[in-house]
Amino acid sequence: MRQRRYWMASGLALALTALLPAQAQETGCIGVVVMHGKGGKPDGLVGELASGLAGRGMQVRNLEMPWSGRRNYDVAPEAAEAEVAQALDELRRAGAQRLFLVGHSQGGVFALHLGARLPLAGVVAVAPGGNVAAPIYEQQIGAHGAQARELLTAGRGAEVQSFADYEGSKGTTEVRTRADVYWAWFDPAGVMNQERALRALPAQLPVLYVAPTGDYPALRRVNPSLFALLPSQPLTRYLQPDTNHARVPAYAREAIADWLIEASAR
Repeated sequence: MRQRRYWMASGLALALTALLPAQAQETGCIGVVVMHGKGGKPDGLVGELASGLAGRGMQVRNLEMPWSGRRNYDVAPEAAEAEVAQALDELRRAGAQRLFLVGHSQGGVFALHLGARLPLAGVVAVAPGGNVAAPIYEQQIGAHGAQARELLTAGRGAEVQSFADYEGSKGTTEVRTRADVYWAWFDPAGVMNQERALRALPAQLPVLYVAPTGDYPALRRVNPSLFALLPSQPLTRYLQPDTNHARVPAYAREAIADWLIEASAR
């Protein structure tokens, strides 16, 4: 299994940036949509990452996604994709020429899903988590998926019911939404199936896969094999910052910015 580590000390980062083509150093041409993790918000764990990228001159949209604590899965994945596409269009109209998605945790898995569906220059998956195809999801919330499927089969997909989400560090939490919306997010073969998303990515699309050394044990176990599903190319890299799941967006922001600049020059 290949692992290409991308360690970037600040002095080395400045030296390499100086060697990049001139167009890559015009960071205003880089547009980035940032997506937070499960139950999060734009000014939460990804706030410093988004502001750090903006501080490097990039154009940034930091979105509140349907899986935020406030929204609680209020729309289906297709509507979430449309929200991201709208943000990308806004960046393009503002002059961004190279567009990227940067997602943390659940946002990382959704970014990988969208990598096969939207015109992008690259994807950054920061401690991707929330892979509903993992056996633990069937164990913890499989009954809720069955409940949603029964409602769909009965023609009652628009009915709002109480279901459940699962996160290893928090256990299960209530999700109150439409049955069809719930199933669209939690279908093991659907949009949050990380293996499917990785295999669907275009071979030419570069991916920075950020796997912190202090991530949750289950994610540390699966990250190498998941990364191995990506097509091999020079800009697809495996970054292992010495931090944990919650802190990694802020901790790795400079290395992420360096990679975005390099990938924008290809």
